Amino acid sequence: MTIGIIKPTLLSIGLMSMIGCTALQTTSKQPNTEQTSDSATVYYNGNIITMEGEQPQMVEALVTQAGKIAYVGDLNTAQSKYKNAAQVNLNSKTLLPGFIDPHSHFDMVSNTMGQANLNPPPVGKIDSMDKLLQALKDYKKDNNIADGEWIYGWGYDESQLKEGRHPNKADIDKVLPNNPVYLQHTSGHMGVANSQALAALNITADTKNPEGGNIARVKGSSEPNGLVQETAMYPFMRRMLEVLEPNQANFFEQTQDYYAKNGLTTAHNGSTARNTIQFFQKQADVGKLKIDLVALAGSSDLDENLADKDFVWKTYQNGFKVQGTKIIADGSPQGKTAYFSQPYLTPVPDCKKDCRGLPSISQDALNEMFAKAYKHDNQLFIHNNGDGATDMIIKAHEYAVKKTGQAADKDRRTVPIHAQFARPDQLEAFKKYKMLPSFFTNHAYFWGDVHVQNLGKKRADFLSPIATADKMGLKYTNHSDDTVTPVDPLFTVWSAVNRTSRSGKIIGANERATPYQALKAITTNAAYEYYEENSKGTLTKGKLADLVILDANPLTVNADKLKDIHVVTTIKEGKIIYQRPTK
Repeated sequence: MTIGIIKPTLLSIGLMSMIGCTALQTTSKQPNTEQTSDSATVYYNGNIITMEGEQPQMVEALVTQAGKIAYVGDLNTAQSKYKNAAQVNLNSKTLLPGFIDPHSHFDMVSNTMGQANLNPPPVGKIDSMDKLLQALKDYKKDNNIADGEWIYGWGYDESQLKEGRHPNKADIDKVLPNNPVYLQHTSGHMGVANSQALAALNITADTKNPEGGNIARVKGSSEPNGLVQETAMYPFMRRMLEVLEPNQANFFEQTQDYYAKNGLTTAHNGSTARNTIQFFQKQADVGKLKIDLVALAGSSDLDENLADKDFVWKTYQNGFKVQGTKIIADGSPQGKTAYFSQPYLTPVPDCKKDCRGLPSISQDALNEMFAKAYKHDNQLFIHNNGDGATDMIIKAHEYAVKKTGQAADKDRRTVPIHAQFARPDQLEAFKKYKMLPSFFTNHAYFWGDVHVQNLGKKRADFLSPIATADKMGLKYTNHSDDTVTPVDPLFTVWSAVNRTSRSGKIIGANERATPYQALKAITTNAAYEYYEENSKGTLTKGKLADLVILDANPLTVNADKLKDIHVVTTIKEGKIIYQRPTK
């Protein structure tokens, strides 16, 4: 199966920006490149899907002017009302609202540009331990990394390695004995350190497991084997961010180009440290943002952020805003650290009985965090995969509304991120309490087969249940969680509609979404998640001219071809920020 979701190299991004060709026909008395004036542009002769309403609606023409949508309707009216406008003939292509990213990690995407790519196909090429270790050796050589310097890799997936196991410190020591090395698991919830990295962070046989985390041990001893899970990996992540921080500015533009290439006009950054928030705001203030960037502050900074009178929430400042706070409630289902009410069906490392995963926070701590956030009208986004973690979220919500005396169904838009294995009764609670689950249907492809093995068919089939949620009238979104899976909204649409695994099996046929439902999750509903339904998400007069043009219509192509649709043009507030090169 061919999937067009490979991350661009810096060279390819540079070539894209140098090639200024276009597949659209534009005629105008005034060029349509910098629409910062009051000049208008008429788009016509295509599939212009407004995304308004519960059923697809199409119009003949759309007019943009001064960065906003000025008119939506019939072509004759558009051309008579805007006689001097530029005319863009879509040539039967499809025009949609710009895609809105409900959840990914913009900063981690940037950081991967300074790391070895250890992903399995189709994202990378690593499907065996030998290939993984060779990739690390090559990375050191190709990048002239001296002995003693940190080396990082990202995206390894033990479930896709021929050996079916995690690498360990001994494996890495064989090829990189003179460098501290840390490899981030594809889930983002664990990683592997070699001997030098463990020593650098003082992780020894005497080191106790932190609350909500696990330091895996060499069999028959207390000696760390290199695998660190959940909160045990945090020291390595902090060190990684420190080491890679000087490169942030270098990769900032390339990261934006990567999002824009995929049709995204609004990007997202998950849990964001205060210094990274300051960095993003600085980039925005000097005019370096070509897309909107929405960040979530980290829960460890909640008290400091709420006490900071200069900290601005929910308001764009030059294209950047901090929307709310991110809490991590559990781990990864494919990594078997997600917290379930029922045990995993396959062995779990360092667990002998009742292996249900790990909550990353105690119920009491989660309760108080909810209460504090609700008191200050701070929007919460909570990472939860297993239904055990979802139970914790619902309990924390009920505790917080009781403690604060607020209405349980107040319009807070609390977002359970992933909510992958939420039970039907939990979906009812989401609806009752006006929570907006952000699903992750890419898991059906990347780890659907693994979930069937680990959790059983019944639980696996109900992962990210968009069809049920839509029938219930729930608002939901659907995301990539990049770097866990690549940002590619059309692949996300494909995964929601088809729910096909790597092996070709259907993971939950009853939960397959319609293409329109899948598009709502990255347009209208995603705008609602950020309280931006009045400015984004539909092609409506007065909203921002955030647009994406596709080479085929997602509503009419064969369902299996959805992932093969290409973004032709991405437009932010009337300005072209990506144009696909013609061959």
